[in-house]
Amino acid sequence: MSTFKILVDADGCPVKEIVAHVAKTYEIEVIFLCDLNHEFEVSYGSVHKVTPGRDAVDFAMIGKVKRGDIVVTQDYGVAAMALGKGAYALNQNGKHYTNENIDQMLVERHIKKTARRQGKHFKGGCAKKRTDEQDMQFEYQLKKMILRIMGH
Repeated sequence: MSTFKILVDADGCPVKEIVAHVAKTYEIEVIFLCDLNHEFEVSYGSVHKVTPGRDAVDFAMIGKVKRGDIVVTQDYGVAAMALGKGAYALNQNGKHYTNENIDQMLVERHIKKTARRQGKHFKGGCAKKRTDEQDMQFEYQLKKMILRIMGH
């Protein structure tokens, strides 16, 4: 078993089974965190359920993260906290969150949130259907990150 683990912000995560498959292949512990309102099963790993509440899953995840772990999340705030603890962070499309790009992402999120509160909307608000290419890119980037951590 590896010295690091993968933690997945599983509420609404479209790549749970990809993570499970890759983690099993490399014999890496994987923990899927979600609130009690979500029901799902995974082929490998454990599911940790958290009492529902604002950001409850996020804080439970950050409480479990250690230096060198991998966090899979769509949430920039969770990614920033994971990076702050020395972990690696990846989104569901394979984009790496880094110390070099997270500040800009957080600023953009804040600007958009402020604009939405003022009634402004942005183009492309509807989520597009997930593609096989996105899944393949995520899997490729996850494997690449794992191999880098393992020193290969």
